Amino acid sequence: MNLAAIILAAGSGSRFGGDKLHATFKGQPLITHAIKAAYAAPVRRVIVIGPHSHPNVETLPITSTSLSDTLKAGIAAVQDCDGAFVFLGDMPLIPKGIAQQLAEALGENFAAVPRFNSQQGHPVLLSARAFAEITYLTGDHGAGKLLRGRDDIAFVDCPNGAILMDVDRAADIARLEDLA
Repeated sequence: MNLAAIILAAGSGSRFGGDKLHATFKGQPLITHAIKAAYAAPVRRVIVIGPHSHPNVETLPITSTSLSDTLKAGIAAVQDCDGAFVFLGDMPLIPKGIAQQLAEALGENFAAVPRFNSQQGHPVLLSARAFAEITYLTGDHGAGKLLRGRDDIAFVDCPNGAILMDVDRAADIARLEDLA
């Protein structure tokens, strides 16, 4: 399968108080951890969608901070793929191996989604069939809206709650570092 990874990184970080993706987490910029997780996935291409360039990774500049605009830009860039992982730039603790499990579970499904204690997390693997529906999203909504109520989603149970943990506020950095 020809898969890509897009990392959504265009948010303004208003609750954080500024550019959270470049805040230090375990000695590196927060986004570096998402980039490493994306490269560990079974992908041929990794693209960061956001206003800043990042060393050694393809970046698609976007000025909008809308989640739907960012997701649509990323999906448009990988139309030639069989599917795309959606990573979030502010989730530094994605467990090793979860992306491979999602790829193995996708099959003919619309998407493969990790979950912990019945809660859906990230990264999400969208099939190419999902790409067309992404174009209809608006505002600050991601693909979750499209996944609700479908019976063609492959769920991969994850014993690690890190698939739910993101950084919204500065205090979250210390909380997540204590867990890592």
